[in-house]
Amino acid sequence: MPRPLLNPPCTGWVEDLPHPDALPTIEASLGNQSANHLDSIYLEVPRTIGLAREIIFLLTLLTIAFTILQPGPVISSFTDRDFGLLLLDILILACEIWASVFFIRVSIGPPRDEPLRFNRARRKMYAYNFKHCWWKPFGTWKVEAVCYDWSQVRAERWSQTGVLPNGGVVFKWGVMLSIVAPGTNNVIDRFRLNTMGADQHAWAYICTYMRQGPSALPPPGEPKDHNDVLWCEFALRLAPKVNWPTDIDLESRTAP
Repeated sequence: MPRPLLNPPCTGWVEDLPHPDALPTIEASLGNQSANHLDSIYLEVPRTIGLAREIIFLLTLLTIAFTILQPGPVISSFTDRDFGLLLLDILILACEIWASVFFIRVSIGPPRDEPLRFNRARRKMYAYNFKHCWWKPFGTWKVEAVCYDWSQVRAERWSQTGVLPNGGVVFKWGVMLSIVAPGTNNVIDRFRLNTMGADQHAWAYICTYMRQGPSALPPPGEPKDHNDVLWCEFALRLAPKVNWPTDIDLESRTAP
């Protein structure tokens, strides 16, 4: 059985995908997505989770509704001097407030897209990453744009199975991009390429572009502006627009 090449492997590791300079042996495809941008200098691919965010937003509204109704039992327990029940009601209320803030921030806090740019002329990759801490819903969540040499990029395929509270099973898969320290297999940074999407075919698409250029790729679909959302995508409309730092934006879109 093959063993992980990177130290440490990503969570749910299944296999290491081919080296970035290897010639892909599978179809190069982004699945049902289109590149945000594609030319001879750089490729930009989207990383959106729009549907999941809309579902979370609806759950948030339900959580807030329960929270608004919760003070009634707290007041009743205080009036009846049932301090044991009062403490329990306060704890439940605090948990509901925490959950409300968390779901609100998860649904509308991240930017509308977290694009990745692959600059073929500079041989570099640029990532627009949203950093957050799930157990600190009142903390600072922010976007960090990072740049790495293409030679440091590796890809791992992963899958995970989870059990829902109602007994159902959820299965997720995707590709994780891992950044290694130069000359080693030691991972210094990670971020997802896709989740439940084109999987290793998306990695083949990017490698083909970096190795052979846009002419080696299938005809691209209509490019999509990640800041252009539908009227019914309420969570995305409330989310921040993608706004690259000026210096990284210029560097990532141009040749040396």
